[in-house]
Amino acid sequence: MTTGIRAMVLREPDRLELELFERPRIGDDDALLRVEACGICGTDAEVLSGRIPLADAVIPGHEPVGRIEAIGPRAARRWKLAPGDRVVLEADFGCGRCLGCLDASTCLVSPGTFGFVPTKTAPALWGGYAEMLYLPPGAVPHKIDARIEPRIAALYNALGAGFAWAVAAPGLRVGDTVAIFGPGQRGLACVLAARAAGATRIFVTGMGARDAAKLALARELGAELAIDVEREDPVERIRGATGGAGVDVVVDTTPHAAQPVLDAVRAARPGGTIVLAGLKGRAVPDFPTDEIAMRRLTVRGVRAVDHRSFRQAIGLIESRRLPLERLHTHHYPLEDAALAVRTLTAGGERPAIAITVEP
Repeated sequence: MTTGIRAMVLREPDRLELELFERPRIGDDDALLRVEACGICGTDAEVLSGRIPLADAVIPGHEPVGRIEAIGPRAARRWKLAPGDRVVLEADFGCGRCLGCLDASTCLVSPGTFGFVPTKTAPALWGGYAEMLYLPPGAVPHKIDARIEPRIAALYNALGAGFAWAVAAPGLRVGDTVAIFGPGQRGLACVLAARAAGATRIFVTGMGARDAAKLALARELGAELAIDVEREDPVERIRGATGGAGVDVVVDTTPHAAQPVLDAVRAARPGGTIVLAGLKGRAVPDFPTDEIAMRRLTVRGVRAVDHRSFRQAIGLIESRRLPLERLHTHHYPLEDAALAVRTLTAGGERPAIAITVEP
């Protein structure tokens, strides 16, 4: 095959290779997306490294932005889309027919996730690290203002996580106080979402020189305090700033670190809510279950982004009220997708926040 649709395929850990695929035929109920940009996140790094094992080859990428290239008549009516419309996609898709799909919640029959469907499953183009992406009947595309730059539109997934984790999961109310552990792209998205939802005081933690630029950005985006956990105790700082009361909500976005979970219990006020979003890969030692019970704390685990939070994120992007361009730090061509993923966790003189792969 000398011509075709270019895509980066992951066949084994740390091995992304450019391959060509045939253009799929589009029927009445599906569509084809021409990818303009695809955001990356920590999950992409876990997949590339092999920490999230895959049984078969895949085209990664679950945060795509693009324009409708071709669409069937039933799909066009259902999604209210036409060729040329710019859309972003929810990562999960389903059968398109069950009650879960019809009310934009979880598919009850055959759920899937873009970036994780094997290329051996026709028509192969199931990931955003590609020139084109297949949209099955159960996909959930959201139209977004075509005047928004694609790499800014690609922030929709991270911002959706901000609304899902910092607002929806804890039931954040106007006037609440919030501590966000970790100043990565999801942590900063939580700052923006909490601010948009009416939080009065927002505190963010990070680690020393490595996170200095991100902590400074957190202040610019609305955080009252940016706390370096290598220089001061975050719990003491948060309690000191709240008159000893603690905060209404703590959101832990830090990966692999157990201490922030223990700090969250101490930083939350009695009756407060702790949201655990960062995967640790291990048990948290000495988890204080008695303290959680005695202080009537609520602990919520989160992973994905719900439909409403996606809509809120898109609304925030389209409002142009906030300097979202400050979150975008790097972009790479399709063939450099592996470098893009490694840059997310590499550190360096210009710390990565939001990165896009752009075919």
